[in-house]
Amino acid sequence: MTTRSTRPADTYSPLYFLASLGAGGLSVTFFMYLMFWVPHPGKPVPTFEDISAAFATGGPALQAAIVIAVLGIAAMVFLNIKSLLWNLSALSAFRKTKAYETLRNSNAESTLAAMPLALAMTVNALFIVGLVFVPGLWSVVEYLFPLALVAFAAIGWIAFRIIGDFLGRVLSKGGLFDVTAHNSFAQMLPAFALSMVAVGLSAPASMSVNPATVGISLILSTFVGTAAIVYALLAITTAFSSMLQHGTAREAGPTLMVVVPLMTVLGIMFLRQNHGLHGFGVEVGAGDTMMLTARLLAVQVLFLMLGMLVLIRQEYFKDFVFGEKTSPGSYALVCPGVALSVMIQFFVNKGLVGAGLVEKFGTAYWIVTAVALLAQVAMIALVLRLNRQHFSREKAATVPAE
Repeated sequence: MTTRSTRPADTYSPLYFLASLGAGGLSVTFFMYLMFWVPHPGKPVPTFEDISAAFATGGPALQAAIVIAVLGIAAMVFLNIKSLLWNLSALSAFRKTKAYETLRNSNAESTLAAMPLALAMTVNALFIVGLVFVPGLWSVVEYLFPLALVAFAAIGWIAFRIIGDFLGRVLSKGGLFDVTAHNSFAQMLPAFALSMVAVGLSAPASMSVNPATVGISLILSTFVGTAAIVYALLAITTAFSSMLQHGTAREAGPTLMVVVPLMTVLGIMFLRQNHGLHGFGVEVGAGDTMMLTARLLAVQVLFLMLGMLVLIRQEYFKDFVFGEKTSPGSYALVCPGVALSVMIQFFVNKGLVGAGLVEKFGTAYWIVTAVALLAQVAMIALVLRLNRQHFSREKAATVPAE
């Protein structure tokens, strides 16, 4: 006699790439500790040397923050890569099934964009690992930027190919897209993937001192970022019409908040581009940065309110987070919380502190920052909860040995 075990993740969906994405995003929330609390004079980001010096000379609070950040980054990047490798293997097997052919001929074909989305997030996460754990990395970083541009360009090509296959199928002939099933923001996933590629392409613009590298970074990230914005606007407007007629698809409810991570990713791209434009004589003031981050945060709060309103009315959390039901789309709940945490950190440090409206490490500073930290803790708990739900094995009834 043998006992078989099953788990929800055994019924594969490309949306499981969001599990990898969420873990990678959480590594960024821990990097925010180092980015804004560790001094890094002369460099746009902290490196191993800056972190080591701050730990050696800082007080107990800073030392504790550094330890938490370093351990958090290591743990979340491990989960990110582990989940990515599992997904790539599972997707390879999934492509050989009839279920894959069914997916390729439905609205859900766009969920394949979750793969380049997760790939781009992992490249970003690995760059963070290099900054934090590799001594002397900054001395060779100018040689790494072209490689990073090539990597993100390749991932962008994958994303555009997936989008091209989808749009080519549904736009070349009528009747191949189910408008009644378009009652969510699920079709925003390709735009999210493009925005993640764009923010990766924009990194050299804010860090390189080579004008050619900065220029290429600015141009490529602008192209891909613009494509993401155009696609997002089309997806939102068409989806809203369907939702008003048919209501929001219950299992796809979390996608209503996908605008939140989209704003954070594009916002970081804008900030990086603004920094890169300094080399071309374009100066962006502290007040401009404060208003940019404030506007982005306002859009995020509005869509968070909309998404939470619908999810609570539909009792989504009761069934799919705290209940017995499972849906791969539940991992889409992680992205908004992570993105909100990161955007608040930028709003406080680059916006409010940069404009002189709030004193760094003052009372008002920590009150607002506490919101970012609470969102981070909540998303860590959510990731662990969802991983147990979807990837833990449950014993089934005993069956005769074969």
